[in-house]
Amino acid sequence: MKRVKFDFEIYFTNGGGIKGDDFRLDIAGDDITDRELADYIVNDMRLLMVGETKILNKEIISEPHKRKPFNADPAKSLFIDLSHTIEHGLVTYKGLPAPIVCDYLSREASRNFYEEGTEFQIGKIEMVTNTGTYLDCPFHRFENGKDLSAITIESFTDLPATTIRVPYKESLAITVDHVKNYEIRNRAVLIHTGWGDDHWNTEQYYENHPFVTQVAAEYLRDCHVKLVGIDSHNIDDTRTRSRPTHTTLLGAEILIVEHLCNLHLLPQDGYTFTAMPPKFKGVGTFPVRAIAKLLPS
Repeated sequence: MKRVKFDFEIYFTNGGGIKGDDFRLDIAGDDITDRELADYIVNDMRLLMVGETKILNKEIISEPHKRKPFNADPAKSLFIDLSHTIEHGLVTYKGLPAPIVCDYLSREASRNFYEEGTEFQIGKIEMVTNTGTYLDCPFHRFENGKDLSAITIESFTDLPATTIRVPYKESLAITVDHVKNYEIRNRAVLIHTGWGDDHWNTEQYYENHPFVTQVAAEYLRDCHVKLVGIDSHNIDDTRTRSRPTHTTLLGAEILIVEHLCNLHLLPQDGYTFTAMPPKFKGVGTFPVRAIAKLLPS
């Protein structure tokens, strides 16, 4: 069991400071950075107006823990990334072109413009908006629907959320019976099928995937959900040319997020969901960084 022993100096932006000698703290791992230690001291002591901080004479020692170990990275226990990584050549929707990710200005070329030892990279991306984990808004389906620039921040940020689990091995069709008996009004509803866990970035991912039926979509609409997400290739059944679930949800200004991942890490509730796209005018869908934030129990 590890502890860290250290001295610290903290100075305030409005003058003055405090110091501590031979301070000891339980840690969960084998090491901790100076920045993490300083953040812990500032937060634990509820200090304000903090400027420069110094951690001195840091030493990792083995001693019995005196209290619950400090997690050096609390964000890892609070946030869960629900979005796939977009990279050069990734195919998200079969038949649509993969993104091209390259340099517009390479680091090598940038050296011609700056002093010696200074270099930058400027990237260039060419892609369709249906790439990676992405959000659909009404303009995606309806010519006069709201585009990304018209959707309010409250529509996709820190939404109370509910996870509904419908394993694809039991049913590809998410029916109205699957979405009943949950707390869903004014919430984001994330449907965990396991399809993406097993088939992402494979040929099988695009065919015979889980989908939400029209009747289930109408039920979600009538319950006034805010957003519906799924870890599948499409929220509609792509074996047909009909898209009733998109039509039902987007027609009611209920946002859709497709190609989610890591939904198996989520509880049924007790978290919020965010899927924030850029503020584009004339665009109806775009990749997002989808995030679940677990709430203190």
